[in-house]
Amino acid sequence: MDSLIELLQKNARCGDKELAELLGATEDDIKAGVRALEESGVILGYTAVVDPEHIEGGERVSAVIEVKITPERGGGFDLLATRIAKFDQVESCVLMSGGYDLSVVVSGDSLHDVARFVAEKLSTLQGVISTATHFHLKTYKRDGFLAKVEGAGERLPVAP
Repeated sequence: MDSLIELLQKNARCGDKELAELLGATEDDIKAGVRALEESGVILGYTAVVDPEHIEGGERVSAVIEVKITPERGGGFDLLATRIAKFDQVESCVLMSGGYDLSVVVSGDSLHDVARFVAEKLSTLQGVISTATHFHLKTYKRDGFLAKVEGAGERLPVAP
């Protein structure tokens, strides 16, 4: 199963026939394996890794928000983190070690849109102690894929 998961993580578009050949299995074995991984929740979904800078009208704004929260009796961090994760603006929500509790990635149509989400929805939740918002400026690598950056690899000019 680990090999199947690894191959799907590298290329989810890989077909059952190709996966079977690579793993020395039958197509039916692969189909059953993938179905079992999906049903058990190991595979959460499939997506394309996209560079928004190359999409017409793809000027969405995203930010990483550090969130400090108070753990709830009987639920710890899970109840509030799950509540935060359910907002449509939230792309990911991860429990962290260190100086804050949750790393929340959100997106919106503008800086104001993200700021409004933080001010009106996130920071007003009972149990949220503080937030610190860091806006994404440019993407160089996403989910293991390098973005195509104009001028990358060129030497910087030397000034006198």
